[in-house]
Amino acid sequence: MFVKTKDQVVVISGKDKGAKGKVVTAAPKTGKVIVEGVAMVTKHQKSRAQGQPGGIIKKEAFIDASNVMLVCPKCGKATRVAHQIVEVTTKDGKTTKKNVRVCKKCSQQID
Repeated sequence: MFVKTKDQVVVISGKDKGAKGKVVTAAPKTGKVIVEGVAMVTKHQKSRAQGQPGGIIKKEAFIDASNVMLVCPKCGKATRVAHQIVEVTTKDGKTTKKNVRVCKKCSQQID
């Protein structure tokens, strides 16, 4: 999946098209994400405990990950994501390969 938790995204299709928000939850197995303030649904909840009130609760619902586009933190534009393998040196002097996300507009690393 190209988006992770705490990424800034913009919705590109659906009823909330154009809305920006932060990814609260990402579910890679189902390919869905929850974006802060997007796809709000109402839930009628019954009171469970004696002191807990019931009522109508508004919360975010899952939307498909294909309906969001990542906003690059460097250039601030909505972009598609490329992947690049980068060699990283550790404190021991060993080099390891790491797969990082890259902005297709400004070619800067996102991770």
